[in-house]
Amino acid sequence: MECRLRDMTYAAPVVVDIAYSRDRKKIIRRDIPLCRIPVMLKSAKCCLSGATNAQMEIMNECPLDPGGYFIINGTEKVILIQEQLSKNRVIVEADDKGGVSASVTSSTHERKSKTYVILKKDRIALNHNVLVEPIPIVIVLKALGGLSDYEIMELVAGGDARYQDDFLINFDEATKAGVYTQQQALEYIGVRVKMGGPKKGRPGTAPRRSPVEEGLDALANIIIAHVTIEDLDFYPKAIYIAMMVRRVLMAAHNPKLVDDRDFVGNKRLELAGQLLSLLFEDLFKMFVASLKGNMEYFFKKPNRTSAYDPVGPISTQGQSITQGLNRAIQSGNWNVKRFNMNRAGVTHVLSRLSYIAVVGMMTRISSQFEKTRKVSGPRALQPSQWGMLCPSDTPEGEACGLVKNLALMTHITTNAEEQPVRNWIFGLIEGVQPIRMFTGTEMHKPGTYIIHLNGTPFALTRHPKQFAARFKTMRRRGHISPFVSIHINEHFSAIHIATDEGRICRPYIIVKDGKSKLKPEHLRLLQLGKATFEDFLKRGVIEYLDVNEENDALIAISEDDINQSTTHLEIEPFTILGAVAGLIPFPHHNQSPRNTYQCAMGKQAIGAIAYNQFNRIDTLLYTLVYPQRPMVITKTIQLIHYDKLPAGQNATVVVMSYSGYDIEDALVLNKASCDRGFGRCQVFRKYAAELLQYPNGRKDRLGGIQKDEEGRTIAKHACLDKDGLAIVGYRVHSGETMIMKETPIDQTSTGIGSDRGSDDFRPAPVNYRTPDPAYIDKVMVSNTEKDTAIIKVQTRQTRRPELGDKFSSRHGQKGVVGIIVDQEDMPFSDSGVVPDIIMNPHGFPSRMTVGKLFECLTGKAAVVAGRRDYGFGDAFRSHPVEEMGRVLVEHGFSWEGKDYFTSGITGDPHEAYLFNGPIYYQRLKHMVQDKMHSRSSGPRAILTRQPTEGRSRDGGLRLGEMERDCLIAYGASQLLLERLMYSSDATRVDICEWCGLLGYKGYCQTCKSTSQVTQMTMPYAAKLLVQELISMNVGVRIELEDQFPHPA
Repeated sequence: MECRLRDMTYAAPVVVDIAYSRDRKKIIRRDIPLCRIPVMLKSAKCCLSGATNAQMEIMNECPLDPGGYFIINGTEKVILIQEQLSKNRVIVEADDKGGVSASVTSSTHERKSKTYVILKKDRIALNHNVLVEPIPIVIVLKALGGLSDYEIMELVAGGDARYQDDFLINFDEATKAGVYTQQQALEYIGVRVKMGGPKKGRPGTAPRRSPVEEGLDALANIIIAHVTIEDLDFYPKAIYIAMMVRRVLMAAHNPKLVDDRDFVGNKRLELAGQLLSLLFEDLFKMFVASLKGNMEYFFKKPNRTSAYDPVGPISTQGQSITQGLNRAIQSGNWNVKRFNMNRAGVTHVLSRLSYIAVVGMMTRISSQFEKTRKVSGPRALQPSQWGMLCPSDTPEGEACGLVKNLALMTHITTNAEEQPVRNWIFGLIEGVQPIRMFTGTEMHKPGTYIIHLNGTPFALTRHPKQFAARFKTMRRRGHISPFVSIHINEHFSAIHIATDEGRICRPYIIVKDGKSKLKPEHLRLLQLGKATFEDFLKRGVIEYLDVNEENDALIAISEDDINQSTTHLEIEPFTILGAVAGLIPFPHHNQSPRNTYQCAMGKQAIGAIAYNQFNRIDTLLYTLVYPQRPMVITKTIQLIHYDKLPAGQNATVVVMSYSGYDIEDALVLNKASCDRGFGRCQVFRKYAAELLQYPNGRKDRLGGIQKDEEGRTIAKHACLDKDGLAIVGYRVHSGETMIMKETPIDQTSTGIGSDRGSDDFRPAPVNYRTPDPAYIDKVMVSNTEKDTAIIKVQTRQTRRPELGDKFSSRHGQKGVVGIIVDQEDMPFSDSGVVPDIIMNPHGFPSRMTVGKLFECLTGKAAVVAGRRDYGFGDAFRSHPVEEMGRVLVEHGFSWEGKDYFTSGITGDPHEAYLFNGPIYYQRLKHMVQDKMHSRSSGPRAILTRQPTEGRSRDGGLRLGEMERDCLIAYGASQLLLERLMYSSDATRVDICEWCGLLGYKGYCQTCKSTSQVTQMTMPYAAKLLVQELISMNVGVRIELEDQFPHPA
């Protein structure tokens, strides 16, 4: 909290031990400060990690705050989850012209590069950005271990005659190029490696290597770099490339075998840890290089007087790491030179509009896809997203479908070591043999399955089902990490094992022999607190499946659906939705776009944002004065603690037409409800100033109150105290000063000799700018990390609902207040119930939000029965509506939720029973007071002399091109003239009737004459256009045909 208030960075120091030799003695220095690394809130290194509620209270933090963000210079920043295509995996794609390509992005510690195997006009070639041109595939395979033509054909096609026939033509390419041996192949490749590729020496530092060495280096370290070469054994790499060629040939035969880039199993999610580790590694390498340069410079000095002390340079050079990390998180620009990574918008400011906005931002996934392209593929809802990504929570507009959110039980894997998995496979499972012992024919024999570990083939088995079952048993017993996945691909006769990071997975209950492994005693232990979720994982009751392994499983939604072939059971169906969509009661009864609208509006709802909300000083903070827990809740609401920090109120709603003020979704509000606090909110704003210190030692200061000639305080300084700061509790109006800051006029002079400046100060006050008055809520004075004073003033406005303020229910039914009616004029029921809101019934038929009707009915039943457990509106498992109707009947109400109402205006009964009940309404941040704007005369732009744009600049309302077209169509020429010239930027100009160019003060510089110069009125923007065209050598001559009488 202190970092937020004092604009500091929440970071932890990194200390190192250094060892160096001096006078042949080894010296060890311990705990030398290197740099400071920003700490994520609630991470293991954070002081809030594992803190109890009481400890959180002492630290002034909210126990419900999700954490997961950083504080940089007082601003809360979130590193969004980044979506990427998986590395080290082959992706086969087809283009419109019939070409097929297999590509793989190799990612190692040294570099990241992409290799392509392309089929074009029946010929296959390998391409990489380090090569000048694509290289025929046979030449590449010959270079990898000097394979004979027969061995190459075996590796690619096996014994399959179809692929043999297709591949045969590629041998002609090698013959044409005159390549028969490994030496010739390496030379052919080496000549085509680009100059200045990776690992080249600088000019004049190392001799140029021979083409054979170049080719060898490119094949070993650059092309498909993630398949490592040990002892110059290129056979594993030859197998990998041959596998890519085979995939291309298969896709050419059967277009269905092309991969889908948008399949979730082909995606990997990068989290803050991965992104920061990349950045830190890059910054640390730069630090080491600069430290090395510093030492070399010191030791080159011939006249050294002191011994080298590394502590000082390490601490000073280490600042570059601190600054680099802070800058990246602050700006969101991730630049890692080694991987040519230049990403923008990786971090966002944490939205504190409401508690749900914070929770939603933690689970947001950002795609690096171009938002302006109108492509449906990446935006579409994929079946593979079931249970992994929320189907409803995505923004409208250009980012639709590209910005996604995690579902409730999603887990993102971290990296597991490959070697233990490899050892288990070879050590324990029979019938598994290393792939390099086999020829191509044996590999591709029907019934033989190649085992891939993270995309790289390394073993063979003839018993895929038994192998997979044995592997899963080992995983369930805890011998292998629970997040390692295995799945069988029948099309390619392959078994894929994945241990890499960034895969999306979720837990399921294991089903064996048609029975769930989760028994009632397990649940009892869980309720008593004697068992945890991790215990179930270790006991093999629950396991995590990723998207690829899910395809091999048959998952039952409920226990009733289990049959003999079922492998897993859903823990809870509503968890396919995310945290934000989980707020909606009965979402399965709504039309799907309505749920998406609510996901956007739920984040804009005003409510409680945290327990410590009144101790914070945020730029803009909205809070509801009387937030209420929803009458109809869902399990998600309890899980994410939304019922403890809600954003809305239970309003009694009657559905009827009332006056004409409720058309187009407008709401009719009860004035008495507003008087009692319905929808009332507070708006807090922050105004800040920093008292800086300048290079010449002078500082900003706080000035005093200015008095007029009669000794009275000037109106502008009415809210200031003697110390130059606003008085807490004062009602401040627009234009009044809240912080009387003064800046020295002289900020640069040294003060030595004649270099002296003025000792005076000029005022640099912070004024209250909003048109509506507010109260000074808080004044805070503190100092920052740079030891400069910082002053923050918080203002408070209390607002009650007014005409035009926006409200919304939890079903995407938004509307503005159309009229606020006295309670006497509202309809009332027999029991004296007067509604808070009247809603027009026309909002239901086309919207199909049946969930809202069910919420009203369920809420009413819960109220009359006084039971909270009735009010559950979970997706796929809510109480049947018939049961709610029965409860209403038992308590003397209508089964369908309708009641007899009397008109408040006439006193006559309404001629229909009216549907009514409590519905949870959210007040949204869009308020008339913040948007209402008009002006007559006011400021103008300097360049065009037209009125400025925007409410904050007191701008005008633009009559645009379409409005102009309407006026032209009406023939209202004088109105056009008045709007576009006289009321905008009319100006008097001199025109020479002889040459048609602009004159000046009655004189034409072109004709050198005053006789033909006349004055006319024209828009200043038109005059500016003429002058700009003249500056580009385009002469614009204005012809004056007749004289109009000009207004004086």
